[in-house]
Amino acid sequence: MEEHVYSEFPNLPGRRRRCCGQGTQMALLGLVTVMLWAGLLTLLLFWHWDAVQNLKQLEETAAQNVSQVAKDLERHRGDEMAQKSQAAQVSQNMEEIQAEQKRMKAQDSELSRNLDGLRSDLSNLKSQSLNERRTALHSLERLQQEVVKLWIELHVSNGSTCNTCPENWVNFQRKCYYFGEGAKKWIQARFACSKLQGRLVSIHSQEEQDFLAKRANRKGTWIGLRDLDIEGEFIWMDENPLNYSNWRPGEPNNQGQGEDCVMMQGSGQWNDAFCGSRLDGWVCDRLATC
Repeated sequence: MEEHVYSEFPNLPGRRRRCCGQGTQMALLGLVTVMLWAGLLTLLLFWHWDAVQNLKQLEETAAQNVSQVAKDLERHRGDEMAQKSQAAQVSQNMEEIQAEQKRMKAQDSELSRNLDGLRSDLSNLKSQSLNERRTALHSLERLQQEVVKLWIELHVSNGSTCNTCPENWVNFQRKCYYFGEGAKKWIQARFACSKLQGRLVSIHSQEEQDFLAKRANRKGTWIGLRDLDIEGEFIWMDENPLNYSNWRPGEPNNQGQGEDCVMMQGSGQWNDAFCGSRLDGWVCDRLATC
C-alpha cells in the first residue's frame, strides 16, 4: 500500500522548483513594473516642477511687464495731461492774441479814420491855400498890369512912344506878341509863355484878332482862353471878361473827352479842343515898354 502511495507522486520536488521560478519571475516583473511606474512618476513630477518653475517665471515676467505698462501708462497720462494743459494755455494765448488783434484792428480803423480826416483837412487847407494864393497872384498880376497901363498912358500923354518889345516879339497897339512853334499841349504852351515873361494871348478886339489871324500857324494855335474851372464859363489869361469872340459856327460844343481849352484854327475862327492835344502853334503876349 505504501508503494502505491509513493507511486502516485513520483516527481514532487521538480514541481516545487517550477513554482518557485514562476514566482521569482512574477516578482521581478512586478519590481520592473514598479520601477517603471516610479521612473514615470519621477518624470511626471520633474515635468510638473519644471512647468511650475516656468509658470512662476512667466508670472514674474508678466508682473514686470504689467508694472512697466502701468508705469508707461501713468507716464503717458501725465504727458497727456501736460499736453492738455499746454493746449489749454495755447488756446488761451490764441484767444488773447485774437482779442488783441481785434483791438488793434479797431484801433487801426480809428486811426485810419482819423488819418483820412486829417488828410481831408490838409487837402482842404491846401486847396484853400492854393485858391487864396492863386487869387492873390491874379490880383497882383492885374494890379501890376493896371499900374503898367497907367505908366504907359502917363508916358504916352507926355509924348513918349511905348512900342518897345523884346527880340523876336512883334509889336501891335502897345502889346508885344510871340508866335511860338513846336508841338505842345495847352498847359505846356502856357508854361512856355511864362518862361518868356508873358502869357497865352488874350484877344479883346477885331483888330487884334485880324492881326493874329494873319500870323498864326495854319495848323492850329493855342490861345489863352479856357473853361477849366466851370464848364461853359470861359476866362482869358489876363482875367478880363469875354468881351469879344470869334467862334466857329456850332462852337463851343465840349465834345468827346471834354474840350476845355480854346484854339485858333487856320481860318482864324475859334474852337474848343481837348487840352491834351498837341498843336504846332501858340501865341504869347505882354505889354510893350516905353
